[in-house]
Amino acid sequence: MAFLQSGPMREPLFKAPASGLALIGVLVAAHVARVLAPGAVSEHILIYYAFIPLRYAANVLDAGGLLDRAIPFVSYMFLHADATHLIINCLWLLAFGSVVARRFRFALFFLFFVICGLAAAITHLLCNWGSPDPVIGASGAIAGLMAAGVRMLSVQTLRGMEPSNDLLPILSSQVLMFSALWVGMNLLFGL
Repeated sequence: MAFLQSGPMREPLFKAPASGLALIGVLVAAHVARVLAPGAVSEHILIYYAFIPLRYAANVLDAGGLLDRAIPFVSYMFLHADATHLIINCLWLLAFGSVVARRFRFALFFLFFVICGLAAAITHLLCNWGSPDPVIGASGAIAGLMAAGVRMLSVQTLRGMEPSNDLLPILSSQVLMFSALWVGMNLLFGL
């Protein structure tokens, strides 16, 4: 029969775009490098590269220069508390980042990821001014990818996966429903 293949079908293990898998590789490499570093070096990395709102308060004298204050806005995304934190972020990145990565080119995908992370850091800074608690992880950047992915994925699903540059309107029922569920889940687990 012509429609049957003689050998087993070979499906790729991941159908994720290379840019999404590359970003996951960078996150994993950064985590492994910090974990394998000697204790003092690992601690130094957390102190200097985590995002700490207190670093930006006017009364902090030893926060370093402009570059020392700018780097944590990006570097915190590449630090994770433990393997579980890293794996959960990578799974969310794989699920929602793939949708965005298919739409954007390689460099634009990374740039969008960083912009989402910057927005998350700025929002955290404004809501927690002067807090000494460090923030690490790519969750804020991935939340931005998730928001973009919901707007992109829903249009693809509605149109039967045909290529489109359209986005669902922000006030569409699908986007509002997902947003309400996301906020509700965060409040439930956060409280």
